[in-house]
Amino acid sequence: MIIMSVDLGKARTGIAVSDKGEGFAFPKTVINEYNTEKLVQKIADWAKELCAEEIVVGLPKNMDGSLGGRAEECSEIAEKIKIATSLPVVLWDERCTTVSAHTALNFTDTRGKKRKNVVDAVAAVIILEDYLTFKKNKK
Repeated sequence: MIIMSVDLGKARTGIAVSDKGEGFAFPKTVINEYNTEKLVQKIADWAKELCAEEIVVGLPKNMDGSLGGRAEECSEIAEKIKIATSLPVVLWDERCTTVSAHTALNFTDTRGKKRKNVVDAVAAVIILEDYLTFKKNKK
């Protein structure tokens, strides 16, 4: 099954996708969009283009596991994505994924504008890899 992940941000949203065998996650793009309705439509367009069968949306929980205002916003956007795509949408704990993405980019010495343009897609990959590992271990 092809699974797409979404790392929602205020300005930039990262998109990643798995292979059909759910073994690997690949960064696809970063969507630059502030308007929620337009963002949801762009995410739906990517889901269609990638032939996604499920979407995983990062849920930014607080470090203590509680849900704050941003997590509620992401939940609402995830529901809009579900309606726009008619696909199953899973909310997935994304704590520390952006930090992990920055660490990964440090190893590749990615800096400046290039880093800013890819960090959200890398975070989406980390979210998706975590979800794929969960699914594999659940079987």
